[in-house]
Amino acid sequence: MTAPQEPMLIWERPEPPSRPVPSPLSRERIVRAAIDLADRDGLDAVSLRKVAAALDAGPMRLYGYLSTKEELLDLMVDEVYGEIVPSGPAGDDWRAALRDLARRTRQATLRHEWFADLLGGRPQLGPNALAYLEASLACLGDTPVGAVVHVVSTVNAYVLGAVRREVTELRAERATGMDEQAWHVASGPYLARMLATGRYPAVARFVHGEDADPDFDEGLERVLDGVAPLVSGGR
Repeated sequence: MTAPQEPMLIWERPEPPSRPVPSPLSRERIVRAAIDLADRDGLDAVSLRKVAAALDAGPMRLYGYLSTKEELLDLMVDEVYGEIVPSGPAGDDWRAALRDLARRTRQATLRHEWFADLLGGRPQLGPNALAYLEASLACLGDTPVGAVVHVVSTVNAYVLGAVRREVTELRAERATGMDEQAWHVASGPYLARMLATGRYPAVARFVHGEDADPDFDEGLERVLDGVAPLVSGGR
């Protein structure tokens, strides 16, 4: 009995041979057109039909290069990971390496807000995503594998939560026409009345206290402080 053939993922599937047509295609051009659409109008604007139209090509031509919209999204995510991965070696300072990756992830997400919507879940397996993972793991040197998993997953969880919150705030500003300060001013009287009831003492302490909301870098340093004991030799 013949064994079932292993499916070939998009990363290993060859592209069709190029043809002399008025609108030549390639995976690179398709992915770039999709990213441009998503950057301008969000993920809802991305479909094989719309991408084909942007490239002045028929939708069916795209199926020679990818099979589903999900494959297109995977390719888009991997393209952004390519913007994140440093071009040079990380060096021996694990904190500096993870800090750099975190900041680069935030910067790339602010350039491509839709990227935040596609992070998390199952690991990405594209070459650039694997290079990102390699950089994250390699900077921890001879730290035991179990500790490495905890360090990297903890830092990534912070980065993911922080950038998603920042993107959500940017979207709220565009939708309402109010930045965060204007929203605080508008909602302030209501909040003051609710706190005056005495039913929310912990919230009142938080609201009336010093600014307890750290910025991205400050929060990142606290996370790195927290995982430092797990790193071999206290490096």
